[in-house]
Amino acid sequence: MPFWQDPWQAARNTILSAFTLGFYVSGIFARFLRGSLIAELSADYVRTARAKGLAGPVIVLRHVMRSALLPFITVVGIALADFIGGAVVTEAVFTYPGLGRLVIQAISTRDYPLVQGAIVVIRVIYVLINLVVDILYAFINPGMEYH
Repeated sequence: MPFWQDPWQAARNTILSAFTLGFYVSGIFARFLRGSLIAELSADYVRTARAKGLAGPVIVLRHVMRSALLPFITVVGIALADFIGGAVVTEAVFTYPGLGRLVIQAISTRDYPLVQGAIVVIRVIYVLINLVVDILYAFINPGMEYH
């Protein structure tokens, strides 16, 4: 049902499917970020910052988080790309009209131009996710050199 006909039902379908997609990776993200933060907290520059008298939250937010976010963003980018595949199953379960369900219907009706177009759209989304991850790298760590 379109959003403008029943906004409550459309929001409910969106919330349930988003929760389903995001719930299983939220623990993975939390553990990965925690592990990355713990690894960075044992670095020499953190010991130096503490010796200079910086407060713990300042060290974590200004210094440690920047370094810890780089591998975390990589994992989030990969997971977002995987969500495209997971969305197909979620849309089928919740009967949510999305790109994944459209592809399944196009395959079952042998509408090959639609399948090809949908695959192109999925690939463009995948490339855009990787572009955003690379831009975030440059934003988080402007001193990073690319070779």
